[in-house]
This record gives sequence, C-alpha cells and structure tokens, in this order.
Amino acid sequence: MHFIALTSIGIENLLVDELTDIGATVTKQTVGSVRFDADTTLAQKVCLMSRFATRVLMLIEEKEGVNNKESLYNFARSQPWQEWFGPTQTFAVDFNGTNDSLKNTQFSGLVIKDAIVDYFNDLFEQRPNVDKQDANVRVVARLSRQGVAMYIDYSGPRLSERGYREGQGKAPIKEHLAAALIKRSGWLDNVQQPLFDPCCGAGTILIEAAGMARNEAPGLFREGFAFERLPSFSIAKYKELKEQLTAQITDPKLWLIGHDNDANVLSKAVDNARRADLGDVIKFKQSDATKLTSVAKLPGVVISNLPYGERIGSMAELVSLHSALGTGFKKHFNNWKLALLGMDESLFKLLKLVKLKRYKFKNGPLDVVLNLYQLDDKQVSQSSEDKPALNFEGSMSFANRVKKNKQGLKNWLKQNDIQAYRVYDADIPEYNVAVDVYGDSAVIFEYAAPKEIDDVTAHKRLQDVISLTSQQLNIAPGNIAVKVRKKQKGEEQYTPMAKQNRTQVVEEFGAKFKVNLFDYLDTGLFLDHRLARRYIQENAKDKRFLNLFAYTGTASVHAALGGAKAITTVDLSKTYLKWGQDNFELNNISNTRYRFEQADCLKWLEHATSQYDLIFLDPPTFSNSKRMKDAFDVQNDHIKLLTWVKKILSPSGTLIFSNNMRGFSMDEVGLIGLGLKAVNISEQTISPDFKRNKKIHNSWLITHG
Repeated sequence: MHFIALTSIGIENLLVDELTDIGATVTKQTVGSVRFDADTTLAQKVCLMSRFATRVLMLIEEKEGVNNKESLYNFARSQPWQEWFGPTQTFAVDFNGTNDSLKNTQFSGLVIKDAIVDYFNDLFEQRPNVDKQDANVRVVARLSRQGVAMYIDYSGPRLSERGYREGQGKAPIKEHLAAALIKRSGWLDNVQQPLFDPCCGAGTILIEAAGMARNEAPGLFREGFAFERLPSFSIAKYKELKEQLTAQITDPKLWLIGHDNDANVLSKAVDNARRADLGDVIKFKQSDATKLTSVAKLPGVVISNLPYGERIGSMAELVSLHSALGTGFKKHFNNWKLALLGMDESLFKLLKLVKLKRYKFKNGPLDVVLNLYQLDDKQVSQSSEDKPALNFEGSMSFANRVKKNKQGLKNWLKQNDIQAYRVYDADIPEYNVAVDVYGDSAVIFEYAAPKEIDDVTAHKRLQDVISLTSQQLNIAPGNIAVKVRKKQKGEEQYTPMAKQNRTQVVEEFGAKFKVNLFDYLDTGLFLDHRLARRYIQENAKDKRFLNLFAYTGTASVHAALGGAKAITTVDLSKTYLKWGQDNFELNNISNTRYRFEQADCLKWLEHATSQYDLIFLDPPTFSNSKRMKDAFDVQNDHIKLLTWVKKILSPSGTLIFSNNMRGFSMDEVGLIGLGLKAVNISEQTISPDFKRNKKIHNSWLITHG
C-alpha cells in the first residue's frame, strides 16, 4: 500500500531516515512530504512512532489530466469507496490546490462529495452524511499540474500534538520541530550528558528529548487514530503492536534542565512534564537567561528556541538577551555544544560565536534557522566581559553624546518636573535615531538611513544604540521600545508589533498623561509641543477652548487645569478620544461643558457655528480627508483651513497654529486677505531638549487683524 507522510520544510531528510528505521520503503521525497510503501501494520506503526511526521495519508489513486469539474467528478466517482467506509458512516472532504478551471477549493471539495454520494446512492440506494468536524473517514484530494491524487486520512490531523501540552507560552515551538532540533543537536549520541534549555517556555524541547531518549513512541498515549475507523482495522493486531512498542521503552538516567524567566509559563512546563509522566525527570527553575550561571559540572548540550520577536520580546530585549547569552555561554559553558533556533541572523551575531552548521526550518508559517556551535577554549577566550558587545568602536561616541545631553538637561528637568523628554536627536549623522525618555522607560526611533548606508550596517548600529541607551540611561531593556523603519514588499513600513497593552503615567507642568510606548507609532504625548501646552494652560482661564486634531487630548487637559470654562475636543479616532477621556480622569477633571466629539475635523469645521476664545490647531502634514477634493496638504491648504477657523474664532480670540512640516512657509499675503495677523513663536515653543532640532515644528499665534 502507498502512503505519504507530511512534515514541515527542513525536516524531510530526518523523516526519510525515521521511516527507513521503522521499516517502511521510502519511494519519493518532496518539499514537506515523503512517500513510502508499507502494509497495514507497518503504516500503523509509523503513525505511532513518528516524531517528525505531522500527518499520514493513504493513497487511493492518482491520475494525470484531472483538471476540471467533469474530470474531477468522474475520477472521484470511479473509486471503490465501499472499501473504506459504508453508507451509514460520515465523511468529509479536504481539497488542496487550484487551477484555471478549479479556482475554488471549497467548490472542488463539493464536486468530490457529490461523486461519493452518487456512488453510494447507485450501489446501496443510501447515502452517507457529511460531518466536517468529526467524520468517520476524511478524504483528502491534492491538485497539482499533473493531475489529482486522492487519499484517505490514515493518521488523523496533527500527529505533532502528543497530548501532553495543554498549556503553552506565547510563542510555542511545534513538537515535531523540537524533535528535529534535538536530532540535529547531536545530544542523542549520548543522552546521559546534561541537556539545558535556558528559555524553555512550556518545556516542549525537554519533554520531546526525554521521549526520544527513552525510545518512547509518541503516539502510544494518543486518543484514537483515523485508521481505527477503517474496515480493515484489527483491534487485536493493533493491541499487540502497542504492547511491542511499550516493551521497547527504556529508562536511561537523564539530566534535563529547563530555565525560564516567566513564572506563569514555567508552571505550564511543570504541568506538561507531569502529564508526560516526566515530573521527576526534568528540573525546571525560574531564572533570567541574561544572567546565565553554570548548571552542571560536566559539559553537555544547550538546545533552545530563543525568543525572536515575532510574538514575544521587544527588539531591545532581544538585543540584550543575545548579547548576554554570548557572554554567559563563554563564561560558564566551555566545551558545551549549542543548538539555538531563531529568525534573525543579526541577533545570532551578537553572540560573538563562530557557528559550525546551519539548518533552515519552518516553525508554523515562520522561517527559522538552527545554528550549531561548539564552545572551546578559543571561542571562550574571545570575550567574557559583562559590558555590551558592540559592532562598532565609534558607537561610544553615541554613548558619550547621550550622557552629555542628559547631564545638560538635568537642571531644567528638575526645575520643571519634566518626566518625558528627548535626550538624543540624530546628533551624530551615523547614528540617525531619536531617543526619548519616559520616566524609567525609553523609546528609540530609527530614522530612515541615508542611501549610502546599507541595511546590515544600519541594523548593527541600531543594535549598538539599543545596548548603549540601556547602559547610559540605566533603563532595563524590557522598558525600551524600538520603532524601526525597514523595507517590506518594496515599501518602507514600520515594523508591526503585537499589542502589549503596557501603559504608564508621566507628568509635565502639573498634568498627568497616560502613554503607551510599545503599541503605536506615537506614544500618546507629543513631547515637542509641551511649551505650547503650557501656554494654553497659562492663558485658558475662563476661555472657551477648542482642540482640533486633538489626538489624545493633552492640550485639552492643560486647558482644563488652566480654568477654561468650556472645552471641545475633536478627533476622528475613537481610540484617541477614549485615551483623552482617560487623561481627564487621571487629572480628576469633570465638567459638563467639557465635550469630546468624534469627527473629521475638516468636515466638522464646515458646520461649526460656536465661538471660541482659544483654539489649538495642529493639523497633519497630509491627510486623505473626504472634506477635500484632493488629499489635504498643510502647505497648499492652510489658508483654506484658516478661512474656516476664522469664522469660529471670537473677535478677541487667539489661534495657536502649529505643524511639523519641515520647510513650511506661511502664506502671509493670503493671511492678510483673511484679515488675520500672525506672530511666529516657533522659537519660544521649542524646549531645551529639542534645541538641537529647531525644525521639529512651526508655531504661530494668529488673531484678527
């Protein structure tokens, strides 16, 4: 009988060897699958024993030239379906692949379903029912350029799920991939040597290692295989097979150690090990991987699925972790072998280790690599210092500038009780970043690198910036958010990050604000506008205040604290308006005349009729507002915008107009035509931490002429 075993990319060779060892005859290896021949008992043995396969399918027939609805129906209609199930059983159809005629996999599956139903109606005058969730038999069809292959699902889905893992962390490794790492690491050559995972998560690697060392068939404790529902299944032979495999389990002395810094996920590892009957075999401990210490007197093997930022860990944490791991390995793990899985080769380079081999795999949809290292006296002697491993000697000039800037701002920050400020803003051209401090946290924003700087160099410099920012500002890497620009699909986009929902409160001039450094491009507080906000607070007494393009309502908070008698806060985003309301609650502000309105500000202005004594207008540089025939451009459209605002500015009122467009030029002739006059106050609204970048924004006080 012919079968196909599915697996993940990169594991095929290991699966070939495994199938051969089990006794199957391998006939073909392709990407993500291996074909083999076996009898019924041997195929069942494969399902029970394979650690590298994710699914086993039994081939019914494959045929070339099946490429449209009619030929697909006829092909399915001609199969002897009564050999696999009867009219009283349920079935389901999975279809993979498309072409010009069969464009929809769901439609193609229905064609096969109809053919099977018609087959049974003709033969028994009775039809089986479809059950997509828990069918007795699942038919699998795969369309290729050559034709269609028809299979019966023999194993059932997800062989990789062994049954012991009920709890897992945020970025779990697939069990069959964990087995592949163990095999590639070389640990199985001597299972009595220590095996250590410094970032063990839910313990998958260690549990798989124990099972492999004990020669324990992973499917022995699985609840049911698909082949148990087929007519050819013999429960007596199957019971005998399981007894044989159970008898082959050994009990070697194992030395398995798992550390993780997350107590919650570590408790899941303990539970998973207990379910795998390994509670006394694996020693788990809560420990920070950035502070490695010796775990065994004898050398062994480190195998770990290191955090790589797809689901957990900020970039700053990852840089710190890899740098610290490199130092820790050299200090405490001489003569050990390392097998480390990750995504980013630049992070591996922070280990400062020379790799022996490199294997490419898939962890679900993610492209990952396994790097193997052999620590020896030569590698260990390279460096064992605690200080950050830097890519460039010149990076210390960045560190010194950050230190100097912080010292220069010290008195001003203390006098004004400022907790959020900019400490560095591309002062040195090679280090083209901005660094903002928010209490005990920081944000590093990387500007687009000059064309002459390649991506690799820019990325290495950013790694240095992260390490040195943490060191110079005494901020934990986990409290540093990094906003990076990189090319994706031909366009530069900000790296997407999973929402962390981490907020904190900072203060300025007596006002409290909620900020979120990790989940958005902006943090909720525009630092460069703090002096404009202070002006609003000092001049809002008994005024009717309007805040347009209000963002998180920070200017409105200052107006309220300054005694404004009425406040209208307008923004298009529900998220930002809710954020603004949170800021009001933080400052214990409550007044029925303080209103929040969700609206497109340009469209809102069209219908506005009230009068305001103090208006803060800080529009975006560009906007695709429906109010404009074309996209709004602050340079081209500011006079039109000011025309609308003039109508609602009280005769003695003041408009604070600001924008962040570099090179913006006020249309003074247009302004005179409106009967308005403007005083440029840009210099007065740029605080000491932004003096190095005087083009950070433009500001004017505008009144009726």
